[in-house]
Amino acid sequence: MTASVQAKQPETTAVASAPAASEKQWPDQVYDVLKAAGISHMSYVPDAGHTTLIRLFGADPEVVTNVLTTEEEGIAIAAGAWLGGKRSVVLMQSSGVGNCINMLSLPVHARFPLLVLVTMRGEWAEFNPWQVPMGQATEASLKAIGLRVQRAETGDDLVETVAQAAAMAFDADQQVAVLIGQRLLGKKKW
Repeated sequence: MTASVQAKQPETTAVASAPAASEKQWPDQVYDVLKAAGISHMSYVPDAGHTTLIRLFGADPEVVTNVLTTEEEGIAIAAGAWLGGKRSVVLMQSSGVGNCINMLSLPVHARFPLLVLVTMRGEWAEFNPWQVPMGQATEASLKAIGLRVQRAETGDDLVETVAQAAAMAFDADQQVAVLIGQRLLGKKKW
């Protein structure tokens, strides 16, 4: 009888500690949206704004993750994943957008679907002056190369925007970048 009680106790604890869908924070909800969209590959340059998504995808045995040395590698890897039958998302910071402008011509001209989530810098409460120029140029740079750009400033908007962007990218063969406003991420702390 004691063994039976002990076996049930961890199960009850696990259920009680799992947050309800309405209690989940926006990074967890974005992860759920991306999984529902069929994402099975994720590339990223380490970034504090993407910490939760990086952790969730890294722990998911159904998802292959790649740590990049530079952001443009993620664009090429996403194209290769698509050719191999996989859906991919690339995570980067706005400063990294400048690193991959030339590589973005690959999915635009070859019409490969592309989904990029960009955490913004150089905006609200920025303390690093070198982040400001690319922060101001990110949206215009992405549009100039041919990507569709969407922006979210709140968690609820971000979840809906990512769902819509994933559908547009993978159902309509579009190249879409979702900009995540710096105010949503909060002030960086060093």
